[in-house]
Amino acid sequence: MAADSLVTFGDTRLGPRFEANSKILKMDTPAGPTFVGTAGTVAHFPVLRKALTSLPKDQLLLGSKDEVFDTFIKLHPMLKETFFLQTKEDDNDPYESSQFSVLIANATGIYGLYSYREVFEFKEFWGIGSGRSFALGAMHTVWDKAKTAREVAIAGIHAGCEFDKNSGLPVVMHTVKLKNQ
Repeated sequence: MAADSLVTFGDTRLGPRFEANSKILKMDTPAGPTFVGTAGTVAHFPVLRKALTSLPKDQLLLGSKDEVFDTFIKLHPMLKETFFLQTKEDDNDPYESSQFSVLIANATGIYGLYSYREVFEFKEFWGIGSGRSFALGAMHTVWDKAKTAREVAIAGIHAGCEFDKNSGLPVVMHTVKLKNQ
């Protein structure tokens, strides 16, 4: 999993020289070392870190689509009550929103979680955040040629940082070995 190091708000760009805000949280879960990457408002980073780390380890289940879904269902009331999450995005929302775009990677796979707690399991790679279109294109291009997942991630994050105005270097990267399937 890779993330850029730039934080933006309005017209202001805040690089890592001025702010040590990490977009990837490393957690010890029953599925093994798990990396949770968040995109969106900067407020998500400390809220998600506090909410996830408040769960007992045996309830921090992120090893399948259903486990990710169930964990975030448990978190949703806490996000509203403890962290004052604004759950409304649109008048026609089918469900309350959690307002998150989250990417989770561990030995069991890569999972994407979105605002209505939709969970996807990605078979090859994925990207979230403002640079995702550039990243996905670059990762798709190198997928068949790359020798490692790290090479794929590097191609994606560098394309995002090169072309997206809200993304910037340096890169933070973590790797995890998938269990045999």
